[in-house]
Amino acid sequence: MLKIYNSLTRQKEEFKSIEPGKVRMYVCGMTVYDLCHLGHARVLVVFDMVTRYLRHIGYDVTYVRNITDVDDKIIARANQNGEDFNDLTGRFIQAMHEDSISLGVLPPDQEPRATTSMDDIISMIKILVEKGYAYAADNGDVYYDVSKFAAYGQLSGKKLEDLRAGERVAVDEYKDDPLDFVLWKAAKPEEPSWASPWGDGRPGWHIECSAMSTCCLGNHFDIHGGGQDLQFPHHENEIAQSEATTGETFVNVWMHNGFVRIDDEKMSKSLGNFFTVREILARYRAEDVRYFILASHYRSPLNYSDQMLDSAGAALTRLYTALRNTTITQPDERADDYIQRFNKAMDEDFNTAEAIAVLFDLANQVNKYRQDDPARSSSLAATLKQLAGVLGLLQDNPEHYLRSSGSADSGGLDDAAIDNLIQQRQQAKQNKNWAEADRIRDELKAQGVILEDKGSQTTWRRE
Repeated sequence: MLKIYNSLTRQKEEFKSIEPGKVRMYVCGMTVYDLCHLGHARVLVVFDMVTRYLRHIGYDVTYVRNITDVDDKIIARANQNGEDFNDLTGRFIQAMHEDSISLGVLPPDQEPRATTSMDDIISMIKILVEKGYAYAADNGDVYYDVSKFAAYGQLSGKKLEDLRAGERVAVDEYKDDPLDFVLWKAAKPEEPSWASPWGDGRPGWHIECSAMSTCCLGNHFDIHGGGQDLQFPHHENEIAQSEATTGETFVNVWMHNGFVRIDDEKMSKSLGNFFTVREILARYRAEDVRYFILASHYRSPLNYSDQMLDSAGAALTRLYTALRNTTITQPDERADDYIQRFNKAMDEDFNTAEAIAVLFDLANQVNKYRQDDPARSSSLAATLKQLAGVLGLLQDNPEHYLRSSGSADSGGLDDAAIDNLIQQRQQAKQNKNWAEADRIRDELKAQGVILEDKGSQTTWRRE
């Protein structure tokens, strides 16, 4: 039985979908004014893993991940660049999709955008105003009245009186309460805007997700996910908006992945330790980055360092080496124990670290039977590839992975030159010119190419 840690109840719970056999899940996606960074990569990979596993255990999953394509940062960046905001967001949406594909992330079933959901957003705000949960201020903005929603703070554990006591932001003269948040922003000169009952303007960030999620998945759905930084106020505000609008429970299970740290420091542009996905992929294989993300539990802090990425590459090299020169047949029926252990780990709140440990046990068995029982080695390799696929790993051709470099600008020798040097080395060995054979091996090693001799056969891989 799958158990998931629910941020709302602060405990692991047995997962039961609202509709038997089906799961509806919404994840807060990117605000597209810049390239994706490592924090975005973690959200993309984590909830791709969740989707893959839910499907693996038989659920029909509808996965929705939105795009925020209008907000203050987008408008500021477009004005700074002197370009239309649609051109800016279109460029970064394409870049986000390219990064996702590189990381082995499957596309969501639906990917709504704020700018194409304006009717739903305005409709939801209108209902909130009519029900008395929101009010139009004299400046043309529309605000949500937090005091009207009795359960406010249930997700974050925060209390209104404590939030007010700690309020340091200057009080907005147009708000009834400093904790009230904007649903609709009145239009400003040179900013994109849409017509509404309260005048031209654009939505606040929080209302966008409430409208897009309920429009795509209904008033009440199974799982809502996102980064831990979104728990308050964004997800808290989503609950308040959505439940006040519909009168129904918004979401059953709230999932939040942990923060990303760089060399044990919080990732921050101000600290100069802020990496985009593309900067990382210029130095490391994309699958190494995916493995690195999944090697830690999704709720734990993720500490990025060169050493951790190097370790991820070494680990994948071990797994791919087990699959190298192995004919993949049908999964081994005698591997049920490994499958059960894998599923048991994943059923415990998606414990990917334990699940990966099972993959290494399988790889050891593949190597163990390679010589004495090739048929069993092949079927165990099939099981290894099948289970790894649930995590989005080991789907590359082993030769391609092992012969590829961790750097996009690998330089050095190409494959043909390496093969030529290996042939020269084999000739030197046949001539018993051991010094020349060793020299060629050392030359290749200096170029980051590792030779592996097995009998008369020599294979190679890049470091």
